Order: sequence, then structure tokens, then C-alpha cells
Amino acid sequence: MIVVRRAVEHLFTRVLRSRLGIALVLAVVVFGVIGTTRLVTGPVQLDSGLSNRPEQPITTVDPTAGDDGLIATGAATPVTRPVEPTPEQITERFVVAWRGQPGMTAQRWLAGLRPLATPALAEQLTGVDPVGVPPGQVVGAAVVTARSETVVEARVPFDTGRLRLELVAPDGRWLVDAVDWERE
Repeated sequence: MIVVRRAVEHLFTRVLRSRLGIALVLAVVVFGVIGTTRLVTGPVQLDSGLSNRPEQPITTVDPTAGDDGLIATGAATPVTRPVEPTPEQITERFVVAWRGQPGMTAQRWLAGLRPLATPALAEQLTGVDPVGVPPGQVVGAAVVTARSETVVEARVPFDTGRLRLELVAPDGRWLVDAVDWERE
């Protein structure tokens, strides 16, 4: 009896007051709760609830409803005002102005781009040194892809990479709105 009494006393005075003892007690409580819950609820049925994947895809949109996306998925045709240049012509003119000429000042370079660019793009290009524009020669025709009636993407292949332009025409007059350089 003295041995049992000393063991219980040792358990409460030393082991349960240590971090290891507290962790052991918490583990016993957690496993006890889990075991009791499983005994009360019975065995798990795998074919009930959300534990299995559905047979059909879950849709939240009526597939027969119209497309509400910003970019049309069908073949779009760019709309141009009758006397205005097409996106292809604006792309060619912009590429010529973009390449510039040797010794061209930044102001003159920007003046050549300004009539072909949106005011936002012209503002972004203010202060750009044309010497920093990626060099190279055009090695093929521009590929123009219509995203909608008023948004077009043009890719112009150079021997050192590819110039990507985004053109917009909210009022039927095409202007370059974004410029990106992709290295090859």
C-alpha cells in the first residue's frame, strides 16, 4: 500500500506538473473524446456526406445563359471608323516610330509615338530614353489578334525578341495602349 501511495504522490507532485505530464494528460483527454465519439456515432459510412467526389461537376452558373465575360470568346472583328487607319496600319506606324533613328532625342522619339498612343501610354513613356529601347530588326509580319471589337493584340517579331502591343479603339480610332517586350 505504501508503494501505491508513493507512486500516486510522485505522479501528482512531479510528473503532472512538468510539461511532459501536461502534454500526456491532454493527449489522453483528446483520444478519450475521439474514442467516445466514435463509439456513440458508430462506424463511418464512406458513401454518405461530402466525403466522396460528386459524379457530375458542380455548376453555379446556368450553362445556357449568355457570356458575361469582358473578352468575347467568339471571332471578333475590330471596328474602325471609315477614314481612320486599321489596327494593322497603326501597328506598322508605331513600330517604325518605336525603333526611331540613331541619335534621336527622347523628345522627338516621344513626339513620333504620341499620335499613335493613348494619353496614358504617352504619359508612361515620358522621360524614356530611346537608347534603352530594345534594338533589333523586324523579321516578319505583325500578327494581329482581335480580342473584341475594341481591343486588339499585335505581336511583332524582331530578331532579338517580340514586341507586344495592345491597341484599343473605344470610339473607332485605334491607339496603342500597352507595350511589352518579350525576349526570345
